[in-house]
Amino acid sequence: MSDAEQASDFDPTTTVDEFEPVDVFPSSEDMDLRPGADNCYKCTSCDTSCPVAEVDESFPGPKFQGPEQWRLKRGEDVDIDDSILSCSNCMRCDDACPSSVPLSQMHNTARGEYVEEHMDKLSREYLRNRMLSNYRTLASIGSKVPRLANFVMGLGITSVLGEKIMGIPSERDVPEFATETFRQWFKKRGGSKVTNPDKQVAYFHGCYSNYNTVEVGKAMVRVFEEFGYEVLVPKQQCSGTPMFANGMLKDARREAEVNVRELGKAIDNGADVIASCTSCSMALRQEYPELFDIEGIEDLSEHTYEAMEFLRIHEDLEGTIRESEVDPQAFAYHAPCHARNQGLDRQAVELFRELDGAQIEDVGDSCSGISGTYGWKSEKYETSMKIGAEMFDHMEHAEGDVGMTECPTCAMQMNHGTGYEIRHPLELLEEAVAN
Repeated sequence: MSDAEQASDFDPTTTVDEFEPVDVFPSSEDMDLRPGADNCYKCTSCDTSCPVAEVDESFPGPKFQGPEQWRLKRGEDVDIDDSILSCSNCMRCDDACPSSVPLSQMHNTARGEYVEEHMDKLSREYLRNRMLSNYRTLASIGSKVPRLANFVMGLGITSVLGEKIMGIPSERDVPEFATETFRQWFKKRGGSKVTNPDKQVAYFHGCYSNYNTVEVGKAMVRVFEEFGYEVLVPKQQCSGTPMFANGMLKDARREAEVNVRELGKAIDNGADVIASCTSCSMALRQEYPELFDIEGIEDLSEHTYEAMEFLRIHEDLEGTIRESEVDPQAFAYHAPCHARNQGLDRQAVELFRELDGAQIEDVGDSCSGISGTYGWKSEKYETSMKIGAEMFDHMEHAEGDVGMTECPTCAMQMNHGTGYEIRHPLELLEEAVAN
């Protein structure tokens, strides 16, 4: 199919199909996933789509981790298999399944049960995973003294000790903290420069755009203001994505309760919720209603959008782009797995090929391999890099030597594997329409 034909498939007046979570908590306090398990007819589509199973022969794959494991638990007292911790939570299996088995829901539930009931809470692995899951806590501390924190984290001895003591791979470069957080910048500028009660969006910036890549949050604000939106920045916690991936469901629920309550206030006043990270929008849209029963959670799911998706639906973004231009530049674009799961994997390519001066090339549908915290574990580092090898190769053969993606951890992996500078689509969009 040609690019033009693919572009014609997008209808900006429609949204991604609403996600309908399976009811897996009927009346009992015990999580019962048999309704979803019974839909599986063992076609193995999920296994063939799994990036971990492709490079790790010891990993049994999504089919075992999901429906087969829950079938085993039905008949007898069977413990969750510890291989569940090797699932990266990329959620590609959800898209691959032809019979709508709630695989990621099963995996998240199984991880939570395994961590809660079988993991040694004093083990290095548990403490490391808990630290990675609660990155927001560490970032809030580091951002108070960003220059000192960046200096200490950049020392070679810090990397060595991190691997020996906590199991953080020394090969990874710890991301630097911004000298001014996004929320500090937003408050200093006096909030939104646009006042428009009829066009308001609530920005869910997430942890990384607040503490590290502040330029992404700034770009989001300026772009939406250019289209006449008043941008609100409500109180918020982590989306919970790293907690889901590490089985820390109690931590994730704690964060979700704050987010549902605070973002719900904005929704009640007519705003939609916008995320610049596709993993954050995925959490609010799908994982929250799958895993938690919190009042208002359905409203949050229904009113959450990825930033460019929202503009494509509600504004003539394509028309604006066709009338814009930027300095000549070429990009190697990678669609994150969590963008694919929301049907957003083609939007940056479709949009920016109409932008005068920009050249954008999709580097394929392979997973980057980092999967949030997955690639930040010493025992998973080699697997992470094997998964990412195809993407690295495609990037190096692309015309551009600047990468592009919506996911901050994919950006880390892209930079780590190629040395390329990585930009967010919102940064190019800002250059095109808001400068």
